[in-house]
Amino acid sequence: MSKYQHIKEEAYQANMLLPQLNLVLFTFGNVSAADRNQGVFAIKPSGVPYPQLTLDSMVIVDFDGNIVEGQLRPSSDTQTHAVLYKYWNDINGIVHTHSTYATAWAQAQCDIPIFGTTHADHLTVDIPCAPPMSDEMIKGNYEYETGFQIINHFTALGLSHHDVEMILVGNHAPFTWGKTAAKAVYNSAVLESVAQMALLTKQINPQAPELKEALIKKHFERKHGPDSYYGQ
Repeated sequence: MSKYQHIKEEAYQANMLLPQLNLVLFTFGNVSAADRNQGVFAIKPSGVPYPQLTLDSMVIVDFDGNIVEGQLRPSSDTQTHAVLYKYWNDINGIVHTHSTYATAWAQAQCDIPIFGTTHADHLTVDIPCAPPMSDEMIKGNYEYETGFQIINHFTALGLSHHDVEMILVGNHAPFTWGKTAAKAVYNSAVLESVAQMALLTKQINPQAPELKEALIKKHFERKHGPDSYYGQ
């Protein structure tokens, strides 16, 4: 048995959740799961339809994007995952999808406004949309540079990747992350739901105000604050 079996299993199970949650069509997405002690992550192979995926088809890659184990080519987005793991060294799962509503906001190059308490249950700010990459970055090592586009936008906004575990990349699509691959998938599903709600909100009332600060604080802190009381 491979010494990477545990992260292959984690990555496989997380990838299989994407079609179940209607977050991917055909092969439009990928999940990775990292093992910090071994300095590697497992990721979906490139272009393989979800019904054909197996645990053993997961590819093991190091944080420089080099293949360590596996018979197939890893996801074309592997270098983006590698950059995020290398520079944000406390995340262990990353998801990239082209889910419909989140991607629509990315194509519109718009942050997703914090309109309601569902959004505030998970974060206290608008979901950021990084600007489209420069021509120089696009013509270079595109997937590698995508990782830095994400990191640089967080730095420019003064945001912490601990507090906001999701982003849209302008004209591209969403990325999410978390302490585990399962948490990153959860964040991807939340992002898609909030993106849909925000679009409908704008359609119903184009002048809809953002959620007031008292409600943001209440809903976030009841789940995540020092005196949280949501759940068992």
